[in-house]
Order: sequence, then structure tokens, then C-alpha cells
Amino acid sequence: MAAAGSLCNGVGQPVINPRWQQQLWLRKRATAMRGVERKESRCLGMRLVITCGIGLGDLIGGDLVKLDLGSWLSDVEEHKALAIYTPHEGGYEGRYFTRLRYQGYHFLDLSARGLGDPETTLTKIHPVCPAHVGKQPIARWYFPPELDYRLSLLPPNAKGLVVWIIEAKVLSKSELQFLALLPILRPNVRVIAECGN
Repeated sequence: MAAAGSLCNGVGQPVINPRWQQQLWLRKRATAMRGVERKESRCLGMRLVITCGIGLGDLIGGDLVKLDLGSWLSDVEEHKALAIYTPHEGGYEGRYFTRLRYQGYHFLDLSARGLGDPETTLTKIHPVCPAHVGKQPIARWYFPPELDYRLSLLPPNAKGLVVWIIEAKVLSKSELQFLALLPILRPNVRVIAECGN
């Protein structure tokens, strides 16, 4: 005899109140339409287990679950501009960085937060106004294009220059589009932007 409020009767069968039966039927019907299998647990009432046909790699990207440096190199060569989503704990970007360095690439590391306009900073002569404390005159210095300057310093046996931009999630869509087009404007340049986690 099942006690009031008990989840199981004496035989081990779950006691389901009629309202729960209706909710369970609606959930099973909705689940069957989505192709997801649900199982009931004995003696625990409404505990449900959901199983589906996708794996962890389908949700966050297979290269983040299993390091795949071979496809990384071919992707950099083929696409020339990549947005990567690195895990919080880090480690993967260091391995990718090292593999490219062994292939003969040189690097220009930038943070998107202090970059300003990427087109002006990387490809044009641009002004920089240093901070003044109030008593110094306001000055404006002009710097050469960062990308062209670094390309001119590359050794002859270098494979190219990789512009590695961290915190690229703060860039606008037009700035990201410029970075995607940068390898077309400068053929020896590859762009890798860390766009988040």
C-alpha cells in the first residue's frame, strides 16, 4: 500500500498522479516530434533522462575538443583570415602559435582594445597623441603603417606575417570585415582574430 506522498508503491512501480500523467504524455509527444528519446526512472517519479544523437564536438567545435594541428595549418593557408574561439583555460592558442612559428611565420601581436581603427593603424600613416599631464604641450606624433613596417623587416626566408589579434570580440563588423580582406590587400599577411570563448 502506498503512503500518501510516496513516490513508489510497495511493488516498485512509480505512483503517478493523473496531472503528472497528462504532463508526461504531453512531454513524450513533444519529444517524439523532435526525435529525442526520454526514459523514466523507477521509484523516482518524474526524473527524465534526455539522450540525443549529437556529441560535444558538434556543440563547441571538434578542434577545441581534440587538438588538430594538421587542419589548423591547412586552414590558415587556405582561408588566410580566421576567427578562433579559444577556451577560457587557454593552451590551444599557444600550440597553434608555436606550430605556425615552426612553419616560418613571424607574428605581430595586437590587442583590439587599444587598436583604434584597424585600417588606419595597420595600413596608413596615423597620428598618435600622447597623454599630457596638463603642463606639457599637446603633441601629435605620426607613425608609419604598422603592417608595412613589419613586412619590410621580414627576413627573405620568412613564409609571411601573422597578425594575431586578441580580444577581437570588441571590434565592429566593418572592422572584422577589413581584417578578413587584409590578406587580399597584402598577400604575405595572415590574420587570426580571437573572437571570444
